Amino acid sequence: MMMQASLGVDTRNRQYCVYSSDAATGYGVGALLLLLAAQAVVTAATRCFCCGRALSPGRWRACSGFFFIACWFTFVIAELCLLAGSVRNAYHTKYSTLVMSGPPRCAMLRKGVFAAAAAFAFLAALFAELHYIFFAKARRAADTAPPIVGGVGMTRMQ
Repeated sequence: MMMQASLGVDTRNRQYCVYSSDAATGYGVGALLLLLAAQAVVTAATRCFCCGRALSPGRWRACSGFFFIACWFTFVIAELCLLAGSVRNAYHTKYSTLVMSGPPRCAMLRKGVFAAAAAFAFLAALFAELHYIFFAKARRAADTAPPIVGGVGMTRMQ
């Protein structure tokens, strides 16, 4: 559905923009909140990667750390795109005639803002999933006892 903009007149005879639909703002805020909730679930499931028992050093922990940082980086970009798109879409130039002369310009939001937010939200979800997989592998590696080195025949202390 294509959003249309037209000029309206308020009670003080000032012109302002009237939009046919404001659904994008609601969808943008909804997506922002759902993405925030998803990030909170992943952070709680992995104990924010820094709380809880230590992970054993190795490639699984390194991969988990890399995807943890990538997940948060793409999450912040997606949230900023959703917030900027929602705020820009909600701003209906009702009072722009107070600072400028002539009829207001009814600004329309570019489609690329929400498309970029969707792409970064997808990447954040992908990186969160990879972070969780590698975190679980590193957790399992930390739970297993190290191998006995040497052939002395002594038993490990439990």
